[in-house]
Amino acid sequence: MSVEATARITAAPDGRGSTALPVLESDGPLALRRTRSPEPSYARVTVVGAMSAPLGGDRLTIEARAEDGARLAVDSAAATVALPGARADTGRASYAMRLSVGEGAELRWLPEQLISAYGSELDQSTRVELAATARLVLREEQVLGRHGEGPGSLSTRLTVRRAGRPLLDQQLAYGPGAHGGWDGAAVLGGHRAVGQLLLVDPAFEGALPVPQLLGPTAALTPLAGPAVLVTALAADARLLRGVLDEALAGLLHGLKAGHGA
Repeated sequence: MSVEATARITAAPDGRGSTALPVLESDGPLALRRTRSPEPSYARVTVVGAMSAPLGGDRLTIEARAEDGARLAVDSAAATVALPGARADTGRASYAMRLSVGEGAELRWLPEQLISAYGSELDQSTRVELAATARLVLREEQVLGRHGEGPGSLSTRLTVRRAGRPLLDQQLAYGPGAHGGWDGAAVLGGHRAVGQLLLVDPAFEGALPVPQLLGPTAALTPLAGPAVLVTALAADARLLRGVLDEALAGLLHGLKAGHGA
């Protein structure tokens, strides 16, 4: 039996220099837990899988909103594994993230990897609406197949709008059913892990980093807006995370230095 579930998070300033969570609603396999944040001004939410999901035919959604002035960090307790449905006629599963960030607010969206298991069929989408002075740190990682197996059929789309205008719209597809060449030398080149890191900050209005390679399989690209996109390939999830973490640390250091700190 397929599952349809929507979990909701709303973060708002508490008036004491920190962030409250007036809405924290779990649903179905999407269990939300408030966890300790190392930074007192942030509310931290961890997504905990309450059951195996997404399976074939499941429709899962997470809605998260950081209201004006709020600071919200969202992560997950473990990787998400897309699995085949119990029956062949259940159709593709979908996993949607709907995120919004208000004026002067910040969202750090840093989940663990999505693993596309052999035989699974999943459409993942992330849609972000940012106010003009919002800040965003967003990481997405996909691992194509578990150890010793091929990938499932996976499509991903990341759409970001800032102040009502398009900032980024990127769509990728892997595995059976994807257009030919997705695993060729010009695309993945035999790598099993692929990831994106998006950093949006009004401080980039003055000077964006220049385009550059970050090793043999990663690149930093400034966007037409105060934003930077890092894309990376790696042989496995551990190596991919290392590349993205190093890129994020460098970008955050650059922003801090730019503010005169």
